[in-house]
Amino acid sequence: MGRPAVTFDHVSKKFRLGERYDSIRDLVPSLARRAMGGKPTLRKAEDFWAVKDVSFAVEPGQALGIIGPNGAGKSTTLKLLTRILKPTHGHCEVVGRVGALIEIAAGFHPDLTGRENIYLQGAIMGMRRVEITRHLDEIIEFAGVREFIDTQVKRYSSGMNARLGFAIAAHLEPDVLIIDEVLSVGDMSFQERCIRRMERFKRDGVAIVFVSHNLQAVGSLCDQALFIQGAPRYLGTAQDAIRSYIEFSASTEQIERNGKVTVVGAELRDAFGAPASIVSPGDELTLRTRITVREPIDDVTFGFMLYRSTDQLIVYEGNVLDRVIGFSGLNQTEAVVEFTFRANLTRGQYHVECYALHNPTHEYLSRLVPAALFTVTEEVTCRGVADLQLTAALAAPLGAGARAGLQAASIAAKG
Repeated sequence: MGRPAVTFDHVSKKFRLGERYDSIRDLVPSLARRAMGGKPTLRKAEDFWAVKDVSFAVEPGQALGIIGPNGAGKSTTLKLLTRILKPTHGHCEVVGRVGALIEIAAGFHPDLTGRENIYLQGAIMGMRRVEITRHLDEIIEFAGVREFIDTQVKRYSSGMNARLGFAIAAHLEPDVLIIDEVLSVGDMSFQERCIRRMERFKRDGVAIVFVSHNLQAVGSLCDQALFIQGAPRYLGTAQDAIRSYIEFSASTEQIERNGKVTVVGAELRDAFGAPASIVSPGDELTLRTRITVREPIDDVTFGFMLYRSTDQLIVYEGNVLDRVIGFSGLNQTEAVVEFTFRANLTRGQYHVECYALHNPTHEYLSRLVPAALFTVTEEVTCRGVADLQLTAALAAPLGAGARAGLQAASIAAKG
């Protein structure tokens, strides 16, 4: 394997928190407060490590997703890659022409038109005017701003700015594409076009670094992913990194209404009774939900909701009445309600919410989320959530006599 297109080698970035004046904009208000007798808002200066000892490499034709909570250092990492920021420690390098979109309208001159900003960005990327002109119509069409291309970009909406910014970054023949979460301001069709474009870039050998909270997009586009929270927490396959992030983020929440019935815990088991965390489509699973009853109560529904964890899509909800399973009237006891189902699901991460619902008032008596987490593994589907047990076969070709018979029948039907 040759030289990586993107190298991030033990990189750290430190900021200094406290009263510092890095610009006249910050200094003037402080001087005015002092002149009027106000006390300066002093605080002890502290060091803050936005990124701490992060390493990764991206080869040509690979995509790396960077995921994590807000404030985890994702955007700082991209700013280090694009040399907006300089690392405190470590070394980062990007080889070749870089197309970057890390902030809405970053690099745009607000008083220039969309057309003029296309030429400006191309010049910054080191392209000749004739090269930019060759891609101009394609950029305008992709961004969907033809009607406003000769309008100053300060009149653009955030969505128009994002569309134009991505179109420029993606159409001026980059060797490396660096994209931040700003794509989320685009509408659904534009986001889909962006993902398809990045998939094509991968096939053409472009290296991609992609920051997003859209874990489904990261899982489908990226070969590997980095989960960071200042320091790196996991670097590996996209699915494994996403699972690590979900497990880290999924703090169990227990909600009680009146304390009469409580969902105290749950566990997921496979068909052999063993704990289930990695499953295949169609596997039989049993969700064992532990219920505590402190006072007798009737007319309760017990159920669970299944979510795709990466986008909180509700995949399924199932429930059962207390009287159907002989639960009515139980007092001062702990019981187990079992739900058995088949995981007819495509690959991805899923989690379960369990609940007890009081039917007369339609209020939740107790909810537990996430009650269980599991991953479905398979390599057949392209997208979607339901496993339709697809099969395919090559049918025997029709002989010449059969084709002639079909053609004669077709002519007779039309006649």
